[in-house]
Amino acid sequence: MADISAVFGILLFLGIAFPGMLTAWYLLFPATVERARLRFDRTPWQCFFVGGVITAILTIPIVILFALHNGVTQFMGWVIIFAILTIASIGAAGIAAKMGERLAARSGGNLSPAAAFVRGAIALELAAAFPILGWFIIIPLAIVTALGATAFALLRWMPRTVTQVVANNTVPQA
Repeated sequence: MADISAVFGILLFLGIAFPGMLTAWYLLFPATVERARLRFDRTPWQCFFVGGVITAILTIPIVILFALHNGVTQFMGWVIIFAILTIASIGAAGIAAKMGERLAARSGGNLSPAAAFVRGAIALELAAAFPILGWFIIIPLAIVTALGATAFALLRWMPRTVTQVVANNTVPQA
């Protein structure tokens, strides 16, 4: 019974801490989170594919580190995993910001940006906590996409704006 209480307590703590961590990223690094949000908003598939490539590239050294039966190398593998998840959480803050933006639009614009962000973070967390579907589909997709959005945001690679696309296309005059 104590094991069940411990697992429940840990999950409850993580459930409370996740929106707080995303809010901390949102407040500490607003420009980076905004770049991740814009990139996710305009090019979600590119974020997913870049995140998938980064995940595939980093999986190889992690598997090698875990295959070596040495405590130091396995510890280094866990450090890399936690570093990747920490970096991906910046992109997750961008996803939560986009979700908050949509929630604010649906509420009639009565929410402040911070309140909308926190609600978006909670909605993302609740979607990930949904049994089976959230665990095996939402969480992996969100992590990979967030990793790609973070990579774009940290490299400052922004998508072309609509005005640039319109300016580059020639419209035939009638």
